[in-house]
Amino acid sequence: MRVVAGTYRSRQLASLHGAKLRPTSDRLRETLFDILGPSVYGTVFLDLYAGTGAVGIEALSRGARQVFFVESHRAGLALIRRNLESLAIASGAEVLPIDAVRGSALLESRGLRADFVFLDPPYGETSEYDRALEFLGGSKLLAPNGRVIAEYARKSAPSAARTGLECVRVVEQGDAALGFYRLAARA
Repeated sequence: MRVVAGTYRSRQLASLHGAKLRPTSDRLRETLFDILGPSVYGTVFLDLYAGTGAVGIEALSRGARQVFFVESHRAGLALIRRNLESLAIASGAEVLPIDAVRGSALLESRGLRADFVFLDPPYGETSEYDRALEFLGGSKLLAPNGRVIAEYARKSAPSAARTGLECVRVVEQGDAALGFYRLAARA
């Protein structure tokens, strides 16, 4: 696994594989950031269920101002910290060793407004998508023009119903998909 582009281009990242940790592939990360393009520069980016931290590190590499890595599993936390250290990233990154929804609530309580929120819980934990999307759609954490991007198994798209979010784009690649969400228009 490597950083695809930007400041840390081609640098290797440590990874583990297992039921609780399934890193976003280099190819899918490249697709994601090709879609986001230069809009990442200068933004606040949240990497929920961060795993190895590869998505958030890619955002930093491409100019995000601040990235928050939210991860509750010990192995993932160790990998995020190891990867940040190996790239000598000392500022612009904060690691929160907490559940994704509780971490999001903590950041909201700080007055944070995220431009991008990436969420990638383990594919089998579909209730985590529901919890995270529902929280994000009803909170003030997402900036008014912010986007939520969910990575999921292509055959099991999360529902945006009752979340306060609407899905505006889906990109499928292999057995994975990226769903792009924005705040739904209020009636």
